[in-house]
Amino acid sequence: MSNARKEPHADASGTVALGDLRVNRLGFGAMRVCGRDVWGPPADRAAAHRVIRRAVELGVNFIDTADSYGPEVDETLIAEALHPYPPGLVIGTKGGLVRPNRHAWDSDAHPEHLRHAVNGSLQRLKLERIDLYQLHAPDPRVPFADSVGALARMQRGGKIRHIGLSNVSVAELTAARKIAPIVSVQNEYNYDDRSSDDVLAECVRLGITFIPWYPLGAGRSLRAAKLKRVAAARGVSPAQIALAWLLARTPVMLPIPGTASVAHLEENVRAASLVLTEEERIALG
Repeated sequence: MSNARKEPHADASGTVALGDLRVNRLGFGAMRVCGRDVWGPPADRAAAHRVIRRAVELGVNFIDTADSYGPEVDETLIAEALHPYPPGLVIGTKGGLVRPNRHAWDSDAHPEHLRHAVNGSLQRLKLERIDLYQLHAPDPRVPFADSVGALARMQRGGKIRHIGLSNVSVAELTAARKIAPIVSVQNEYNYDDRSSDDVLAECVRLGITFIPWYPLGAGRSLRAAKLKRVAAARGVSPAQIALAWLLARTPVMLPIPGTASVAHLEENVRAASLVLTEEERIALG
């Protein structure tokens, strides 16, 4: 059953490696603390700070962000809320997407843009080195090797500790690993969308951490009848079952549910201690 009277804590999920770093296996996706459509600042900046700080209080030591969230708002909010950062906190950010307007997410993975993006993230996050920097998406106008190569050069220059990828195929992961060590892959993955099953399987085979974005399917997957039945029988929320299902898939899974609500954050973190029975896992499929 859920620990309804006990303070939730992310360490109940166990840990996963990001290169030479280890983090609790339930992280926080900070994207949702920005304004509507992930554009501009939040209506209540202090409330956004409270959510970010509460995540750390609950044992979350991996926070996911990107320079395109806001744009350039999310990283600033994280620094405002948490800097100087507590020991062991890992912030993963991304570059390679730009936001010319509220509804656009355009690729720009040219090496020169990525160099500018990394320097901007360092400044906003108040860091000398980014622990995890992920290419946000391949750019069809730029040779993939050029984009990854730019990150590898910045890693050698001391600005990036570890490199990850986002929105990639197995072939792109294979190509990137010939250029630099890759410690994470962040693709869309949730109960309702398993289109990256092949990428997940390759990450499992290689021992690379898999970070599912939209781990709750932006709420879509929570309407699944099987999820709702198991949640009702357990007396927990469908979101908690969806996160527990992800955690049960493989030890390399690092879900990053995001929210702008402290109450929803606490609900999500409770999923770290929710262990599905074999019967429940079979019922969920």
